[in-house]
Order: sequence, then C-alpha cells, then structure tokens
Amino acid sequence: MKALTTLLFFIGISTVAFSQTLTDEMVKDWERAKAYTLEYLEAMPADKYDLKPTPEMRSFAQQMLHLNDANYGFIATATGAAMPEGAGGSEKSTDQSKDTVIKLVSDGYDFVIESIKKLPSGQFNEEIQLFGRFDMSRMKAIEKAFEHQTHHRGQTTVYLRLGGVTPPQEKLF
Repeated sequence: MKALTTLLFFIGISTVAFSQTLTDEMVKDWERAKAYTLEYLEAMPADKYDLKPTPEMRSFAQQMLHLNDANYGFIATATGAAMPEGAGGSEKSTDQSKDTVIKLVSDGYDFVIESIKKLPSGQFNEEIQLFGRFDMSRMKAIEKAFEHQTHHRGQTTVYLRLGGVTPPQEKLF
C-alpha cells in the first residue's frame, strides 16, 4: 500500500509539473507572438495604416484590429476570463491611428497572456463550445487562437511590402 501511495504521489507531482511547463510554454509562445506583432505594427509607417491591397479587403489597421478582437474572443471563451469593457470591438474603432492600434493590440496580447497564466492547468482538457458551434478542449481553443493570430499577422506581410517596408525577421523561437 505504501508503494502505491508513493507511486500516486509521484504521478501527481509529475502531472502538476507537466501542466506548469505547458502553461509556461504557452505563455512564452504568446509573448513571442506579441513581440513579433508589435514589430509589424512599428514597421508600418503611420500614413500607411489605412492601406488596402484591394478595395474590398481590410486595411492594415483593420487587419491588426481584427486579429486583436479575435484574440479576445477566443481566449475569453477558452479560459473563462471576462473581457475588459470595450474589448472585442476594436476593429470598429473610429481611431485607427498607429498609436491607437499599437495600444489596443498590445493590451489584447496582455489579456491573452494573463488569462492563460490564470487558467488552472487542470482545466486544459475541459470541453467547451467555441463560438457556440465548435466543441473542443480549452487547450485546443487556445491553439486555434494562436493559429488565427499567426494567419492574420502573416497576411499583413503583403501590406508591409506594398507599403515599401521590409517585414521584420521571423521569430520562431
């Protein structure tokens, strides 16, 4: 019985350590994504924030604000964190200047990072319904959020090139 108790104790410690490592890795990835996105935002000249590759597409500012709104939506649902007042409506903001977009997007990434830090690791595998349609674990929803922001930041590479700017060096690690 003592051996079984000892084994269960070590399994419990290993699970907690693994979960904490998982949280730490997610936070590290989101911090890297924030830094990379902010480099994109800084690289684009202020007078090009309204640049659209074609008339029906989002402007550079709108693309980044869409990324931001989605970060709030995905992560609030995934973690159960309450969105700050006004969050999730930044794409409709009448002030889409460089300074405002940088502030909004930076605040959005801070929300993501803090929400992940606060999510008890034992809840990663809990099932949720994302956007009222998609059944998945909290962890999978966080992964989908990361995929979405990467996709939209990647799209803005074209905007930077059209604006005469060399995109920032890729940050995989």
